[in-house]
Amino acid sequence: MAMDRGTADRGTADRSTADGTRPAAGIEVRPVAGHIGAEITGVDLAGDLDDTVVAAIRAALLRWKVVFFREQRLDHAGHVAFARRFGDPVVLRKRGGASPPEFPEIETTADRLELGGKFGMEHDEWLRRRRHTLLRGWHCDHGARIDPPAATILRAETVPPYGGDTTWSNLAAAYAGLSAPVREFADGLRAEHRLGVGYQPRPGDDAYVRHLLDHQVATLHPLVRVHPESGERILYVNGYYVEQIVDLSRAESAAILEMLLAEATRPEYTVRFRWEPGSVAFWDNRATIHLAPSDNAHLDFPRTMHRVMLTGEVPVGVDGKPSEPVVGTEVGRW
Repeated sequence: MAMDRGTADRGTADRSTADGTRPAAGIEVRPVAGHIGAEITGVDLAGDLDDTVVAAIRAALLRWKVVFFREQRLDHAGHVAFARRFGDPVVLRKRGGASPPEFPEIETTADRLELGGKFGMEHDEWLRRRRHTLLRGWHCDHGARIDPPAATILRAETVPPYGGDTTWSNLAAAYAGLSAPVREFADGLRAEHRLGVGYQPRPGDDAYVRHLLDHQVATLHPLVRVHPESGERILYVNGYYVEQIVDLSRAESAAILEMLLAEATRPEYTVRFRWEPGSVAFWDNRATIHLAPSDNAHLDFPRTMHRVMLTGEVPVGVDGKPSEPVVGTEVGRW
């Protein structure tokens, strides 16, 4: 699908889809930031969507990387049905107690509150040990897999009256913003993405470290991947999974990764979304990284979100070579 390279007027609706056609009748695509993010109105996601509506949403997603819908009335069944119009939902083998057992495609974010306790920690401590730098929390979903999800659809059920926003960054814009010599250098590199990178262990025995050692997941991904639909080059870095650039020394790798991640998360490449009950965010997990909120844990307000991920393909680099599994991951096996 060809991408619309034109620039939309930020003050008006973007009335053309990414392939240059008019969107379906009644649908309005309104960009909300200069490089990423658009709000789509005029569509009921719980309804019987015809093919032109699905095509318009897909085109907006490819163009703007994350699209937002408000005041939707999706239940679990409707959430899964909507996701199926765009791909095959991931079915997770293991979920927490908050996820609906009758809908294996749905993971409820409240499950995360249980994780620290499984390893003898309060949830806040577990988060601090995993996100101990400003850039550490930025990630794509399941990036250590050989086939990370193609997209994620997140639905808000209960949100705090303030706080709890999510932020996304456009990795295609980040790549384009690099100087030509740096782009050429990055095009030929690969990096190891590993689950648990950067975690700061507790003194003495740490049950989470033992868990990571027993359940390692790692893949060699291209540092620049080619988007399978748009053909764009994507600066494929994140702070949560990237371990080491292959064939570089530790010192060289650390300096270059810090520079590239700082570039990837520059404010002009980002969009921040204020959730409301019934809000839905649908993002391209191949072309974005996102940052979950960290400003609401102390507020004692519930925040219940439900997500469905769509199965993805193995990333391919500029040289045409696919990613390589290292440990604990194989295509299609969750």
